[in-house]
Amino acid sequence: MGTSRAGTPMWLLSIGHGTRHVLVVAGPHANEPVGGATVLRLADRLLADPRLTEDADVTWNLLLCLDPDGARRNEGWLAGPYTLGHYFRNFFRPGFLEQPEWLPDGAEAAALPETRALLRLQDELRPFLQCSLHGVDVGGGFVELTRELPGLDRRLAHTATRLGIPRELGAYDTLYWPALGPAVYRVPPPRRGDLAAAITEAAVESTWFHPYRHGTVTAIVEAPMWGVAAVQDGTPPADRDAALRSVSRTLRRDTELLDGVLARIRPQLYAAPDAARLLAPVDDYLLVRPGLADAWDPDAGAGSARPLPPLSSAHLAALRIAGRRLVLRTAGMLHQLLRSTGHDPAAALPDLDRLIDIWCADYHDVLGARWIAVARQAEYQTRVVLSAFELARRHARVTARSGEPDWGTASAVPMHGE
Repeated sequence: MGTSRAGTPMWLLSIGHGTRHVLVVAGPHANEPVGGATVLRLADRLLADPRLTEDADVTWNLLLCLDPDGARRNEGWLAGPYTLGHYFRNFFRPGFLEQPEWLPDGAEAAALPETRALLRLQDELRPFLQCSLHGVDVGGGFVELTRELPGLDRRLAHTATRLGIPRELGAYDTLYWPALGPAVYRVPPPRRGDLAAAITEAAVESTWFHPYRHGTVTAIVEAPMWGVAAVQDGTPPADRDAALRSVSRTLRRDTELLDGVLARIRPQLYAAPDAARLLAPVDDYLLVRPGLADAWDPDAGAGSARPLPPLSSAHLAALRIAGRRLVLRTAGMLHQLLRSTGHDPAAALPDLDRLIDIWCADYHDVLGARWIAVARQAEYQTRVVLSAFELARRHARVTARSGEPDWGTASAVPMHGE
């Protein structure tokens, strides 16, 4: 269906011959490989059960990987061992402007060939359901929807309980978004914002919303790699402000430590192979960290940040995880860059190793992060996709053949409460 920036083929597997379409997108983020396992598992289910295809008059279109070039850069950790330290030392995720789901300048100005290929596919298929398969490195599972699917929260809870997957009841990604039920959130319409807001709040146009005009409901299905039980604690916190002060202070302190290391090594990093591409996400993280620390600090002043919504213990756990994630990703990519130069005149690698080990220990020993087997991650995501399909099919109002010129632009899923 297209080729990547490096010329890698982008493969689409279609199953069924129905007149209505479902689109499932795996690998939208380079460091989130679970979607690749999920689409293969999903394909087995579809081939074995005609109720999901012929009987439903549905064709399933499985995009095997949206960012194959980025995925290849994560091969250093994919074969294991599945430890936090190994993962972050070999982690890669491109800078925000090189992530193919985002449309910072709108669909017409989409620059990446992967993005353009996906947009063409969406406009050709006009699916009644699109599922974007994401992974959470540390935390819990949750779903983000562009349209409401009543009942999905209950199905999600059942699946998560059966498979031992924690549900993220206060996801950092959805901090300011309305909840449609436990661990199910409504993606707000795209709005214009600066780059920091785009990165931290998805305040930007995206391929999630591009097919909205066709009546598509998009479900972003997040599956955790390392689960943390605390993210499903919906009780009120004992001392909200104290917890927020701790999170914001920790983020500022860790940022200062990394800034000191980066100041010592940045000049030599430009000698690393493909340095610009690896430094772009580092600079993204540097951009957003001060604003997040201020936003989470109850003493920062009312005019310094957007007011925080009511917070549960789950929210506070998610913020703590998010702060650690930002510095660990930065440290991990700096570690890779420095290793690739072949020399370390500033003796920074031992410092980066020490920081990575300390921060990973906080995840593992204090927050209790535990690896979830890939088979369970993929099974969880598969079941959530099938639940979304059943609900979307039930509510869809099909007026014409999907993909044909006379396909209606009315909502395929009722917009409850709108």
